[in-house]
Formats: sequence, structure tokens, C-alpha cells
Amino acid sequence: MKATGIVHKYGDNVDTDVIIPARYLNTADHKELAAHCMEDIDIDFTKKVKDGDIMVAESNFGCGSSREHAPIAIKASGISCVIAKTFARIFYRNAINIGLPIIECPEAAEKINAGDEVEIDFDTGVITNKTKNETYQGTAFPEFLINIINSNGLLNSLKD
Repeated sequence: MKATGIVHKYGDNVDTDVIIPARYLNTADHKELAAHCMEDIDIDFTKKVKDGDIMVAESNFGCGSSREHAPIAIKASGISCVIAKTFARIFYRNAINIGLPIIECPEAAEKINAGDEVEIDFDTGVITNKTKNETYQGTAFPEFLINIINSNGLLNSLKD
């Protein structure tokens, strides 16, 4: 399983209130959540993002409240994977539960820039920066995580 896309890059401590502001939590509509994803730190994000794009961040991505709305908004916006140095644990769990691939890879998070084209091989954990012709070794997904992601989330994977 692979993903390829253009990078949207963010810094440290991007919290769930920035990913999807609390004023939009009164909806469960994924498209509505996606329409407001990242707007408080990147007002043009929803205009720039394309299906398959990749989000890269520094440390502690997804900190703050435990809302599932944050990974849902990211996934519904078209992001195919999030790479960061580290993730808040609850965000990590929520992302996997809804089928959003996320990879911790400090080297990739440091060296990849906004606008770079990146390819991720989830089976090997290899992240290839096509723009810079560099590779970084992330952690490969175990088979059960690939099943959850391919099934579009944990609950769907249990139906199979």
C-alpha cells in the first residue's frame, strides 16, 4: 500500500482545536468538518489541499482534547497520511480508529518541506521525498493496521 502527494507542513504542538476549531464540533458531517480543517493556522489549506496530499508536522501533533473530529477533518479534506516527529497518543489512536494513516519519523519531519512531493510505502515504512531525491525510514505498518486502514477504520475492519 502506497500514498503519494504534495506536502502541507506545520510545526510543533498542533492541537486538535487548531486542526478543527471547537465552533464546528456541532456537526458530524465529514465534508463540513473538512471545510474548516486547519483554518485557524492556515486559512488557505482547504483551497490548496488535493486528494492524496500529505501532512507533515513536528512534535506532539494532535495534542489537546481527545475529539475524533480532528483526524476525521484531516482525512475528509483529502490528506492520505500524516507524518510527524511524534503524535499525541490519543490522536494516534483516534487516527488509526478512523483509518487515517500516520507515521512517526523524526528525520522525515525535519527534512521534508512544504510543497515537496512525497511517496510513502506503508508496507516497508520507507518515505521517499521525490523533490529532494531522499529517503527516510519510518516504521512499517503491521498487517492488522493495514487492514484497519484499508477497511476505512476499526469498526469497518471488524465487519470483514
